Amino acid sequence: MPEALDSALSEVRALLLGPGLTRAVAAGRRRGQRPSVVRAELRPVTLKAGPRLQIATSDGARPTTRNVAPGAEAGAAVDELLAEPFGNWHVETADATLQLRVTKSGEAQVHRAAASRPTAAAEGHDRAKDWLLDPGDPLFAEIGGSAAKRRQVDAFLRALAATLPDDLTGPLRVVDLGCGNAYLTFAAYRYLTGRGLDVTLVGVDVREDQRRRNSELAERLGWADRVGFVAGTIAEAAVDPAPDLVLALHACDTATDEALARAVRWGARWVLAAPCCHHDLAAQLRSRPAPAPYELLTRQGILRERFADVLTDAVRAGLLRLHGYRAEVVEFVDSQHTPRNLLIRARRTAGAPTESQRTEYRELVDQWGVTPRLETLLDGADGR
Repeated sequence: MPEALDSALSEVRALLLGPGLTRAVAAGRRRGQRPSVVRAELRPVTLKAGPRLQIATSDGARPTTRNVAPGAEAGAAVDELLAEPFGNWHVETADATLQLRVTKSGEAQVHRAAASRPTAAAEGHDRAKDWLLDPGDPLFAEIGGSAAKRRQVDAFLRALAATLPDDLTGPLRVVDLGCGNAYLTFAAYRYLTGRGLDVTLVGVDVREDQRRRNSELAERLGWADRVGFVAGTIAEAAVDPAPDLVLALHACDTATDEALARAVRWGARWVLAAPCCHHDLAAQLRSRPAPAPYELLTRQGILRERFADVLTDAVRAGLLRLHGYRAEVVEFVDSQHTPRNLLIRARRTAGAPTESQRTEYRELVDQWGVTPRLETLLDGADGR
């Protein structure tokens, strides 16, 4: 049930200044308003001078941290933050967790729960885990925060972090092709802006209802001016200007090929694609006998399907290499969590392919008698 915002914020204030505070995060923005910082995190710390309330804020470009003394100084600092038009507050204490979201009508939607009491072993394990996006981040209150989802988000963000250079600066334009419900899209934006990058992000999905849902979530998070969504196909959706980074996460079958082809034509500097459902080459392998001496690879249906998966991603990586990219196929999420756990990670080098690389690719597809969809889409592009 909605509650009066002033009353709910008074409860937040008491928790922030109380003795049991563990941490708190404020983020997002209210409808039609914008806080002076994009995020604030509070936690108690103990310094040589005594206990302090540490307040870390970010304006989207530079983080700022200050330590305020208990009493009047901490009270004034907390009141300043509570006066900001944040859309979400997440507060953890030793005894309880409170999540507050400001509705479009200006009321408070509040969820209260008792603090979980992990075992000592589990607590130590949680402390040891270095999440790239804190599991207590308010974003998870919107996209869902199950353990499986947090693991997938963290695995994706680690792949993203390994792809981008540590010294990356300047504006970064990102497109997520086939974004679906966009929880990884939002996680990418949250992580990249947390690195101090100036990010604009566009999510593309063929369904209009997904576009509306994702746009409403961007509005609730206070990101609508930097995170937008369009309804359209991966191959034809209007995206302008061209992106620096292209994401295509679990686009089904040849939709991954369409995403890779657009990335190449855009000249995107980085590409992350998690393929799904490799039907195209599997169907081509079923329609013709395997070359000798590889009949045993495709005689059994389950082996043929698995081989088609490997062959599909191998030729994708080979084609990206022929078009000026250094491409790697790496594990995305541990296979115990999902069988679709491969990620194609590519960086543009603009280097011309060697003749041996061209020959290696051509001999592979000719021997198996297949025509990869990505090859057809890229036919005539630079690098061929």
